[in-house]
Amino acid sequence: MAGHGTPHFQNDAGHAKIEIGVKEFMCVGAHPPYDHPHVFLDMGDEAEKVCPYCSTLFVYNASLGAEETRPEGCIFEARSAA
Repeated sequence: MAGHGTPHFQNDAGHAKIEIGVKEFMCVGAHPPYDHPHVFLDMGDEAEKVCPYCSTLFVYNASLGAEETRPEGCIFEARSAA
């Protein structure tokens, strides 16, 4: 999970909807420097949640693992400073 206890997701591609396999997670927006405050989101009993910063709709999909997204590639991995 990219070195985090809670899965972090990003949306560099600007997807309107991202399916994820967890109900508690962090949204970072896009990779820095285009990120927004890293916000903890909890779906609770619901099956979807909209990020209040970037308006990405996250939808719970029980068939996905904690490190999987649909579309693929939306798990946040910190990039090293080069």
